[in-house]
Amino acid sequence: MSVELKGVSLLVNREPWLADVGLALAAGEINVLIGPTRAGKTTLMRVIAGLDRPTKGQIIDGGQDVTGVSVRRRNLAMVYQQFINYPSQTVFENIASPLRIAGKLSESEIDGRVRNIAMRLHIEQLLERMPAELSGGQQQRTAIARALVKGANLLLLDEPLVNLDYKLREALRIELRELFAGSGTTVVYATTEPQEALMLGGHVSVLNEGRVLQHGRTLDVFHHPGSMRVAEIFSDPPMNLLPAELDPITRQARLAGGLRVPIGAHLARIAAGPLQLGLRPNHLRLVPRSGDDYVLATEVELAEISGSDTFVHSHCGGIDLVAQLPGVHRFAIGERIPLHMNPNELFAFDTEDGQLLAAPDRSVVASLVARVSA
Repeated sequence: MSVELKGVSLLVNREPWLADVGLALAAGEINVLIGPTRAGKTTLMRVIAGLDRPTKGQIIDGGQDVTGVSVRRRNLAMVYQQFINYPSQTVFENIASPLRIAGKLSESEIDGRVRNIAMRLHIEQLLERMPAELSGGQQQRTAIARALVKGANLLLLDEPLVNLDYKLREALRIELRELFAGSGTTVVYATTEPQEALMLGGHVSVLNEGRVLQHGRTLDVFHHPGSMRVAEIFSDPPMNLLPAELDPITRQARLAGGLRVPIGAHLARIAAGPLQLGLRPNHLRLVPRSGDDYVLATEVELAEISGSDTFVHSHCGGIDLVAQLPGVHRFAIGERIPLHMNPNELFAFDTEDGQLLAAPDRSVVASLVARVSA
């Protein structure tokens, strides 16, 4: 069932929490809301659910205006960041609770539904336990099962994995994506993590300060961010943004400190003059990937290990860079290391309004990746 927001705004103590949001959710698919903390993701979900009423605008659900309709009268379910379960009830009774409240199914039907959804979420062996006996991941699986068992047309998940550890988050992301695939349920999933959005796929809306900056298929928005702000939000660590001047003679970009880097063919049509170049941290490498690669002689300021990657903060001449390197690497502060980049992977943004001027050709980038994999 389709859900559409038309010109939705919300003022709280005269402060705009949402500003003229127009958004059509993809029916029966995953819709990801991505943005930094306080971007408006939770507020937007509460408005969609009917927990808060917008100051202006409409919420249309299945062709009906439900702007003022209570959440209790809507066919939806919501999962929060916190592990919200009834502490005095077993896992079985927690999952069964919305079905009992609805009062439309027999005991045998409730039993069948609960056991089916528990099996799909791998908690069928926990049905007789109490919430206090569960791990954090098991508690959140229980909360998700309770939401799913209703068979609601609309499912809202507000950063449901944020309080879990790294490995558990990774596993649950994959499980949830498979669980939602082909379910026919319209899913709205809020996150601050680009990797989570990419793993879930579907459609994405990039939020900042209560506004939707860009909306589209997740991979399309990731590969073609409409502005510097979208590129920063949809990259973790944030995209390296480098003030530059395009040289009309050499077709090179002059960076701070006199550094000159070549530009890819996709940037050749941009007019000479100032611009902002963008380079994703995972596009900086310790070894070259092709003959077109350009090496930057950098000095390490900080190296930190995050999961299975190493984030290296360094500088080269007058520019600061962050590189995301696969694997565990140990670098000393002040150590000099070469970082390789490919000019075909550079983004270009306008210095005046931050709008995208050019993005890497996805087929060229894909061929570079395939060359390395081979």
